[in-house]
Amino acid sequence: MPSSTPDTDAAGRCLVVINAGSSSIKFSLLTGRSSDALAGIAHGEIEGIATAPHFFARDQQGRPLVEQLWDPRTAYDDLLDQLMAWIERHLGPNRLAAAGHRVAHGGSAYIAPQLVTPAVLADLRALAPLAPLHQPHNLAPIDAFARRHPGLPQVACFDTAFHASSPRISRLYGLPEALTAEGIWRFGFHGLSYEYIAGELPKREPRALAGRVIAAHLGSGASLCAMIGGQSVASTMGFSALDGLPMGTRCGALDPGVVLYLLQEKGMSAKAIETLLYQQSGLLGVSGISSDVRELLASSDARAREAIELFVYRCAREIGSLAAAAGGLDALVFTAGIGEHAPQIRAGICAQSAWLGIRLDPAANDAGGPRISSAASPVSVWVIPTNEELMVARHTFTLTNPSCAPSTPAP
Repeated sequence: MPSSTPDTDAAGRCLVVINAGSSSIKFSLLTGRSSDALAGIAHGEIEGIATAPHFFARDQQGRPLVEQLWDPRTAYDDLLDQLMAWIERHLGPNRLAAAGHRVAHGGSAYIAPQLVTPAVLADLRALAPLAPLHQPHNLAPIDAFARRHPGLPQVACFDTAFHASSPRISRLYGLPEALTAEGIWRFGFHGLSYEYIAGELPKREPRALAGRVIAAHLGSGASLCAMIGGQSVASTMGFSALDGLPMGTRCGALDPGVVLYLLQEKGMSAKAIETLLYQQSGLLGVSGISSDVRELLASSDARAREAIELFVYRCAREIGSLAAAAGGLDALVFTAGIGEHAPQIRAGICAQSAWLGIRLDPAANDAGGPRISSAASPVSVWVIPTNEELMVARHTFTLTNPSCAPSTPAP
């Protein structure tokens, strides 16, 4: 993989952004002459990997470009190859200039987007145990592009990097210093989403630029982040993406004594516990019905109701904790799938957080915002759709365009 950058001619210069997970691979194709003026060409996704792989793509007007189904036994690498072949055909007269990738974990070393080299890739592979369900799939497209396009510059953008600004004290665990020195501390995740929100909120609420903000990235993976002046100061996720809020299938914060009990008294293996905590807990585990908030909200089952109540309670409880870390609260932002599309969840969280000065406007909340707090609310509350792919595209453009690249590389 190259460490050089492509030429500066932006005409026909396309970037591809890949956001790959275990069950889906999302992509966007963009072009433009600056990082702030990137325009989409197409976007799409392979969803249902390992169950019913379904590929679809749309142009920027939402018109369908392709739709295809594959056998559930189709290998992950084969799906990647077929996706890349479609992207190459769809480029037309344009040329693929760079690929940007969302990568869950950058560890302590990579606190800014990084041009991928063999040494960088080796470091990122070594972090796989810290994000076992994310990191290997995040890195698979980098390998695939290197095989098909050996000279193509690739950029890794890390979900942990945004939280590097958090104070050291907020990142420490109560563990011996030797373990801390080895890198066992709070990293935080969903950083690309929070970075986008930090840039978008001041366009709607200029006072938020220097204010105290809590952003709630609520999706199948969920976390909260406290920001002051657009910089992360605390997050609910920690060493791994298991910590904090209960999520679709992840447990959230858990007494470590539970893990010891499962090991010592229940005789569970480390792998079985990993599966339990990552794939069988959270909303799915509590409800026994589904990990999907939409299904739980539509259900009359008491277990579904309890799962929703737990999620709302934990969100409100953590908002209180982060408000303490930030020294107050000026604005609250909801984003991601649940945050953007579940007014009942937003209403419940705001009701339990009313003590902070939050006053919801029910009609605005039902309409989806963007501002959903009343005019009299001391704390403004917003619904802002996130765009992690655009953040990756901007970083990729900057790092692969010599006129924009930083003079001092990231460590």
